[in-house]
Amino acid sequence: MISNQMGLGFASMTDPANGASVVALSQFYLILVMLLFMLMNGHLVMIEIVTESFYVLPVGESTIASSSMWQLVLQGGWMIAAGTLIALPAVTALLVVNFAFGVMTKAAPQLNIFAIGFPFTMLFGILIVYLSLNGFVGQYDEFARYVLDLIASYLKA
Repeated sequence: MISNQMGLGFASMTDPANGASVVALSQFYLILVMLLFMLMNGHLVMIEIVTESFYVLPVGESTIASSSMWQLVLQGGWMIAAGTLIALPAVTALLVVNFAFGVMTKAAPQLNIFAIGFPFTMLFGILIVYLSLNGFVGQYDEFARYVLDLIASYLKA
């Protein structure tokens, strides 16, 4: 969403892990999230959760209740809402910039806003992404802890 607002939706690169084209800013956020996950020892927690799951759900037994599966599906909606919440400040700031350029185009049609607006929107978008990284770490930490606690509560139930 952020890349499309800043005009970098076309700047894509090939992701060798998935074999698909991915937006460059998306790849940056993916690398950032993976580094934060490793920094928080999330990989160790996930290994612990996987080993604990073999005690809760032994191999070959199907003991997951349908209500638990429904709760897991509902958490998928929470995941989309959390991602939108992380991207919302940057998207809102870029929307204001695009709206300002639209007003300028309407007020003075003889100005070539595309020549000025496109580079300005990109630079402003990069600045917004840089400034929003400070709050990103705290939000990601909160969301990751919530998800890991949720997985642990499913295994204990």
